[in-house]
Amino acid sequence: MKKIKEEDLILYLCKECSPKQSTFIEAALEEDLELQNRLSVLKRTLKQMEKLKLASPSKQSIKAILQYAAASVRKK
Repeated sequence: MKKIKEEDLILYLCKECSPKQSTFIEAALEEDLELQNRLSVLKRTLKQMEKLKLASPSKQSIKAILQYAAASVRKK
């Protein structure tokens, strides 16, 4: 039996895996308690990440990045 990786479960949760892969994961979930627990942890993690407020970088940081990029282009 093919081992289901964390990446596979994340794709499953985000509804980005193929129908064949989705069916395979669902069948495995019916039988594998450890896999159910891993999926549950990932669900909680994704919900927590959705609650995070992402801050934009400061104008000073953006300016420094753009200056660095411009200098790198001039060197080539």
